[in-house]
Amino acid sequence: MFATTLGADGAELRPLEPWQAEEYLAHIERGREHIGRYIALAAAAEDLASARAYLQLYANRTAADTGRIFGVWLAGALVGGVVFRFMDVPRGICEAVCWLEPSVTGRGLITRAGRVCLDWAFLERKVHRVECRIPSANTPSINVAKRLGMARDGVLRESHLWNGVRHDMEVWSVLAPEWRELRVRRGVGHP
Repeated sequence: MFATTLGADGAELRPLEPWQAEEYLAHIERGREHIGRYIALAAAAEDLASARAYLQLYANRTAADTGRIFGVWLAGALVGGVVFRFMDVPRGICEAVCWLEPSVTGRGLITRAGRVCLDWAFLERKVHRVECRIPSANTPSINVAKRLGMARDGVLRESHLWNGVRHDMEVWSVLAPEWRELRVRRGVGHP
């Protein structure tokens, strides 16, 4: 299995796989309330069997090239991740979702992991558009989208029913040519 270093703090990005279900469930338990505030990720892992099934879903999507899930590790512990909820490589589009445990927010982990994942999507898989759908009240995730160079496409008013509340969902995206230009500005790509 590969691991990509995310910086001097030793953080790593790695694929999450079904055999890691116990570690994944422990991670979700540590951040269940925080992670589940806006996304269904925490609800998908209520016990070891459902955690394994969720990771197996993404193993199947990986095999079909229709999705991926990556974990972020810090000091040897799984603390967050990035998932390509869906990927349609022939059409050149995918949707990304990210999350972190509350104890490690504010360190730039998701921004760094997001950059690696976007590089992979644009440079390796040759997608044209990556989007994120973020509840308008989720300011930290909107800030990550901004740091990644995404543009706000618009708002889907009250389109997401979660925990009995209708949320406005903001659609943020970045296109392949924009991503290449952002890489050049950061000094990591060629024009």
